[in-house]
Amino acid sequence: MSRLLLLASMSPLVLMPAAMAQDDERREAPVIVTAPGPDRSADELVGNATAIDREDILQDLSSTLGDTLDRQPGVTTTFFGQGASRPVLRGLGAERVQVLTNGIGVIDASAASPDHQVSADGIDAEAIEILRGPAALAYGGQAIGGVVNVIDGLIVEELPDAPMSGDLFGAYNSVNEGTELAGRGQFVAGDFVLSLSASQRDFDNFDIPDFAESSLLRALEEAEEDHGDDDDDHEEEEEVRDTLENSFLETQTLAAGLSWVGDNAFLGVAVRQQTSEYGLPGHGHEHEEGHGDDDDDHGDEEEEEENPFIDLEQTRIDIRGGVTVNNGFLTDVTGSLAIVDYEHTEFEAPGEAGTVYESDGVEGRLEFGHEIGNFAGAFGVQFLDKTLDATGAEAFISETDTQSVGVFLYETQEWASGFGVEGGLRAEQVELDNVNAGSVDFSLFSGSVGIHQHFASGLFLGGQVSYAERAPNESELFAFGPHLATQQFEVGNASLNKETGLNLEATARWRGDNGGIGINVFATEFNDFIYLTPGLAFEDGVVSDEADGLPVFAFTQEGASFLGGEIYADYAIDGGPLGADWTFDASLDFVEGDLDSGGNVPFIPPVTLNAGANAEWGAYAFGAAITVAEDQVDEGEGSLITDGYTTLDLRGSVALSEFGIGADGTQAFVEARNVTDEEVRYATSVLKDVAPAPGQNIRVGVRVAF
Repeated sequence: MSRLLLLASMSPLVLMPAAMAQDDERREAPVIVTAPGPDRSADELVGNATAIDREDILQDLSSTLGDTLDRQPGVTTTFFGQGASRPVLRGLGAERVQVLTNGIGVIDASAASPDHQVSADGIDAEAIEILRGPAALAYGGQAIGGVVNVIDGLIVEELPDAPMSGDLFGAYNSVNEGTELAGRGQFVAGDFVLSLSASQRDFDNFDIPDFAESSLLRALEEAEEDHGDDDDDHEEEEEVRDTLENSFLETQTLAAGLSWVGDNAFLGVAVRQQTSEYGLPGHGHEHEEGHGDDDDDHGDEEEEEENPFIDLEQTRIDIRGGVTVNNGFLTDVTGSLAIVDYEHTEFEAPGEAGTVYESDGVEGRLEFGHEIGNFAGAFGVQFLDKTLDATGAEAFISETDTQSVGVFLYETQEWASGFGVEGGLRAEQVELDNVNAGSVDFSLFSGSVGIHQHFASGLFLGGQVSYAERAPNESELFAFGPHLATQQFEVGNASLNKETGLNLEATARWRGDNGGIGINVFATEFNDFIYLTPGLAFEDGVVSDEADGLPVFAFTQEGASFLGGEIYADYAIDGGPLGADWTFDASLDFVEGDLDSGGNVPFIPPVTLNAGANAEWGAYAFGAAITVAEDQVDEGEGSLITDGYTTLDLRGSVALSEFGIGADGTQAFVEARNVTDEEVRYATSVLKDVAPAPGQNIRVGVRVAF
């Protein structure tokens, strides 16, 4: 596909001979609790699954969930400054990636717009799990691209070994003069466990390498100047450089959970309250004047108008319980319920409330683990009842109630020979009722079947075919109005059909005691794929491609094909060069999205290589990581191509626990992120041409475990 793809595909082969030299002892892969059915490790799933523990979360921590997970195989970000981003899995994001908290949806407004923050970002999480592809279908059609499950650990299912445990974390970032603080603790009293967590971020506007606008966009504006446009606005926009205006972020979370844990059962309740205030960079450039206006009031008015921000608050209550049965058929029963009250207000300027978004809902899931002969699996039911509403001048979506009920079944079996089968079914009924357009309903069906073979040498081969159906969401069906986050006038289509996808996936991976290599490849054929494209709308009785001064973009459907995969490898050497214990890892992501009409699916990530190395000398460690992203020239209609980039990160740490300070995991660290101050623009971001990612950042911090 490219020179980067060729080099990356060869790198695991270089590691294979050394890794195969020792295969007597196997490193245990993490158990993926998000996967349906019995507990299985990541190495037992046909699809590509990842589990990230607390230590790795804090090491990769960024201001948003998408940015924190950006270096994981097959994952990128919708980057919208420091305040908002969702993960993109294999080129699919927003309405096709289900973000969960403890296995239940976040029930916020983040899928409706890229400037809306995900109400789970990882700073206070115990673990994050990522399911790519068909294994996620047990969570419904909205998980057609995959699942990201943020596990906060507030409700425990087993008594902790220690009567008291937890950690405190703090860090300072030079790129935004920002601080991040977090604390977690668990306290055991008999059969009861009290869990507490809190976090805070305070980030100023972040530094960028050069201009806020991309070179391609500035070239277009210069060409427009040559055709007689007033150049004052352009000159002012050119001055936006070195620091990204209006990119600040402030967040706070407080959470508590109380669990009762018996011999064969558990029951717990948790409450999490989050507030956030963050700027919306890249807005209002067309209004930027501020060049010597003598009218102070007018000047202040302009300045305020150019700095919109969001003030967000969410309260979430989780109830979760389970019981072990083991009656010959049922093995266990687990139930989860989440009640969410979410609201955010978009301010045009301090004290000037603009649009208000509200999302209130209840979601529950009841799962029955069982065994039928040699098959083990789970069946259950899931329901959702939520309301999304927006009011104000820039409300592009009106009040919509969504109700869904789904039933699912998942089975797996593996024989002594190492051969295994797995498969699942899900049926779901979804109804969306809009206050203006009325109601539409969809009957959805999804299914998958896969086979795999374990070999004694550590080799695993597998293949899977799946079929999934997804109902359009509120925006796709009922949007109508200016959407300033994307600088578009969005037009929904209440007659959209359900989206269907047929997916084929194959995997080959090998693991020994020193490391492993693997590759997952997939092909997905969509019918009635839903996407935004330049369109028309009625304004003042006239059909036009502009409305409210913005270009019209309408939701439409057609067939689409996705082809891609991930190549990944890791390797460890104990007592290697320089007397250090070394670990190496590398991954390559590649995906292409083509429309049947011959165009490109918009916002597809480019071929990206991530590689890292870490050396440890007892208490001391040093690591380096590199990311190489190629140019994205296959952009969707109405988008400019995106330049590639190469970034280098460095990290040094000292394990303070080796000197008697704190428990295992206590450390002080210093990081240099984006050492060369590279200009990074994500092809998956609607702001890619007006808001680059942060420049060089020196990050220092400490984590104290107890």
